[in-house]
Amino acid sequence: MVEVFKTNVLREIDTNYIIAVIKRQFPGYKVNFDLEDCDKILRVEGADLQCNNIIDYVNCLGYTCIKLEE
Repeated sequence: MVEVFKTNVLREIDTNYIIAVIKRQFPGYKVNFDLEDCDKILRVEGADLQCNNIIDYVNCLGYTCIKLEE
């Protein structure tokens, strides 16, 4: 399962930090960002994705994170 989120993350250093936080909580997830996209996409892949938890973690770090509907 893959979920895609819109964020307001602008810097590569911030993406590395967010990815580390998510992977610490969910070690089985594959996580990456696409800062070239206008929506500053966060992609998370894994079994039994907990979208609300991912959104909460990113929001708690001070960033906007909204699940994109496909």
